[in-house]
Amino acid sequence: MNNLEFLIPITLFVCITYAIKAVVDARVRKQLVASNVSQELIQSIVEADELRRRHSTLRWGAILIVLAIGFGLVESLGLRDVTPGVFAILLGATGIGNLVAFALSRKFPS
Repeated sequence: MNNLEFLIPITLFVCITYAIKAVVDARVRKQLVASNVSQELIQSIVEADELRRRHSTLRWGAILIVLAIGFGLVESLGLRDVTPGVFAILLGATGIGNLVAFALSRKFPS
């Protein structure tokens, strides 16, 4: 047996959740288009959704890059045990990644 068997139900849950979200989003958009809503409102909703997706991608990219730097720092310092110092480095890297993403999203608003 493999030690990663616990990932199967987690992955299944994530896939089901994503599928439900996709169906609900599509249904809401269909109802929005079917109703007599102004074209400007629909356009602004679609643009806001696209901006949110771009900022989400920017945020995750910044966080993952800074976390990679944090893991590289842990490796270069030769820290092999899980200690509060290792957690502090990784949590600090995550916080810095969030701040970098925030700064970038303010620099590139659209």
